[in-house]
Amino acid sequence: MTLLILVTLLWAFSFSLIGVYLAGQVDSYFSVLTRVLLAAAVFLPLINWRTPPRTALSLMVIGAVQLGAMYLFYYQSFLLLSVPEVLLFTIFTPVYITLIDDLLKRHFSWWNLLVAAIAVFGAAVIRWDELSGGYWRGFLVVQGANLCFASGQVAYRQFMQSAGYREHPLPQRQVFGWFFVGASLVVSIAWLALGQADYPKTPIQWGILLWLGAVASGLGYFLWNKGATQVSAGTLAAMNNALIPAGLLVNLLIWNRDAHLPRLLAGGLLIVAAVALSEWHTRQRQQQHRRN
Repeated sequence: MTLLILVTLLWAFSFSLIGVYLAGQVDSYFSVLTRVLLAAAVFLPLINWRTPPRTALSLMVIGAVQLGAMYLFYYQSFLLLSVPEVLLFTIFTPVYITLIDDLLKRHFSWWNLLVAAIAVFGAAVIRWDELSGGYWRGFLVVQGANLCFASGQVAYRQFMQSAGYREHPLPQRQVFGWFFVGASLVVSIAWLALGQADYPKTPIQWGILLWLGAVASGLGYFLWNKGATQVSAGTLAAMNNALIPAGLLVNLLIWNRDAHLPRLLAGGLLIVAAVALSEWHTRQRQQQHRRN
């Protein structure tokens, strides 16, 4: 879980950097394209070009969905909803993670669903604001982003633990470049079709894009997905909402934006409780398995 915590802290700065320096100033599709291509550039030199075709293709599909398609839904949602509404509707991601994981394993875990529900409730405590009318279309668009991000995490976790990958194991850093190749194909097509000529105009904007691409997207997604293979589905689901209090806290401390501190504390404690419950349950199952 250490990797997930580190990436949560890393990504906590991204929202504010985008909101303060890029949003409304740089074309969103160009920002996404730049981030993904920079992330791909970090990992392409590490690719083992003898990667089995099944592994390469699987990772390309996962990257196309988890990162590429997710961004397309996500940025479209800002044209339909206010920022608080978009953030509010992202809190359903943990539920999707548990349900997709159970579906792939062909069993249902009430415990994982409970952990996800606690995390969702904690995020809702922090982010609940009055909703404007006519938001259902936007709600569905955000759920498309949530489903893409959730299914990509679960698929990566399942694939890395599958017998097919264990038959031809390679260090994850040597195959993760295929993830960004798949994402790059999707966002390149989207930028060519939908992008506008609104490019960065200052060195600060270019520097932020470089940071977001090489570090937040490149290193961040690699460590997050690797961390996803080391925890239970319940913990992974709960950690998806840990970014909300972390991002709000960074925004409050550095950019002095308004935040409701009692709600931030209460919601953050609920999310921490969800993660702790999941970890406790996992340890109990491991101890029981060793006894048997």
